[in-house]
Amino acid sequence: MIHRAVTSAWGLPEEKRFHRFLWLDDEDMVAPRGDAYLVVEVLCFTGRSPAAVRALIAAFFDDVAPALGLGPDDLEVIVLEAPPTHWGIRGRAGDELPLDYRVDV
Repeated sequence: MIHRAVTSAWGLPEEKRFHRFLWLDDEDMVAPRGDAYLVVEVLCFTGRSPAAVRALIAAFFDDVAPALGLGPDDLEVIVLEAPPTHWGIRGRAGDELPLDYRVDV
């Protein structure tokens, strides 16, 4: 579901599967809203337009949340962007990395 939201909203290739899931215990949450509370942080290169970021957030609320049985108050989505120069991937800076997808959507 999460992968489908990212690939459809941002046009990433289907084979682009880099997801990390971190489980927090209840006592690790500072202010959970309820038992079903889910926080999704999307870490990505800068370059997406505000419309593309809104499309991704909408996909989470329109598709992912209902599929997981979550209401709007149970989900929080944060898109965190960093310039490619601030990433190290496969032995090089992100701005030197050939990509098979566009970031400027």
